Amino acid sequence: MSAEGGFEADWRWFCVEYIIVAAAAVMLVFIVHVSFNADVARRVLPVLLLAFITRLAVHVMLMRNGGTWYGGDNLTYESISMEIVEEWKREGVHFVALGQAGSLKSVAVPCNLFAIVIYLCGGKAALACTAVVALLACGLCVLMYRFARLLDVDERSAFRLLIISAFTPAFLVHTSDTFKDGFNAFLVIACLGLACSNMKRFDMRKLFVLGPLLWALWHVRPYMVFMCAPSLILSVLGSRRSPSLRVMATLSMVLVPVLILLGVAAEEGPFGAMREQLEYGQSDDLRRAVASEDSGVVFEDGGSPWGALGPKLLYTLLSPFPWAEGTMMLQFGKIEVVIWYYLLYSAVRGARRLWRYDRSMFWILLLFIVPSMVAYATTMANIGLIFRQRMPIVMVTSLLSAVAWTRVPPKKEQAPDSLSNERAGDYVKT
Repeated sequence: MSAEGGFEADWRWFCVEYIIVAAAAVMLVFIVHVSFNADVARRVLPVLLLAFITRLAVHVMLMRNGGTWYGGDNLTYESISMEIVEEWKREGVHFVALGQAGSLKSVAVPCNLFAIVIYLCGGKAALACTAVVALLACGLCVLMYRFARLLDVDERSAFRLLIISAFTPAFLVHTSDTFKDGFNAFLVIACLGLACSNMKRFDMRKLFVLGPLLWALWHVRPYMVFMCAPSLILSVLGSRRSPSLRVMATLSMVLVPVLILLGVAAEEGPFGAMREQLEYGQSDDLRRAVASEDSGVVFEDGGSPWGALGPKLLYTLLSPFPWAEGTMMLQFGKIEVVIWYYLLYSAVRGARRLWRYDRSMFWILLLFIVPSMVAYATTMANIGLIFRQRMPIVMVTSLLSAVAWTRVPPKKEQAPDSLSNERAGDYVKT
């Protein structure tokens, strides 16, 4: 009797898990068709379906059946999700916040989402959770395409960017299991995309969408909220279509609750959390501990996170180098870095081009890329970690690459001192 009951439970788990996988695939088809016109959708859908299936295949063949090839955080998040399910069984379904902000373990959003999947399946459901992550990754590729079009990138180059984004090795691996990196990249690109969209055409509704995105990002990687903040503030201040009175009213509506939330004088507010995170990440003890692991690197910085900043920036931006020794994943990362070098080269050309015809967009992207790179450089101690952490930076930088690939110059592309850029030039000066 008990054996039969156990079989029925296993069969129910098997059925529900595969139903969720199928539902994720159907949702992907729906997202593509509502995001693009018919001609573009016909080209995009096969690419994203292949990206979706590839992630499931990597999960089954390598992540879970490849021995100790790669794993760690994904298994930890799965374990936390199981604990959330147990809490739900005792106290009812509710959002469970995890960890302290300063501990760099705030993964509440992905773990609660995985917990929903596990709860529906009635047990561990790694494949179904991976299907959700793969759907999110494909959604990010859609965002990248639309973001590129927002920067006046032509369809050919935007489609090229979508393909590269979908199959970049680091992004592919870290969206083939229950990692949080895909959530982080998706939310960062969504926030910056809204910022650029609002810069072109002010709309109060975008600010209301931005709120939940920032909340979710805080519960994935809290410090990324602060990395996005300069670009978001810039987009509100520099909105081309919003009268000054509207800007002031909007700023008042946004800043008052934000200041209350942050509690500038309170050590327990987000500003205090940011300070704790920075101190934790830059602490000499932590950096030495991380450097002692596989793929670690030690700098002669006198124990100061700001010491040897040049070499740290070089490693943050360009590692792993061809001669670097380390784990199998680090060696795999050398394939990734070849793509990254190409994207960097194209991004420099794209940045110069974007500066000529849309300086406001240029500054929104740069105000994310540069501070993020510097912040990561001050915590640099392990090439394997930076390989994962800089994924959002790679995504944003690749948008500049797409600008360089565009064959048809935007109609508004003119000399830097043209009248069409007068407002952008005045904005930069301020």
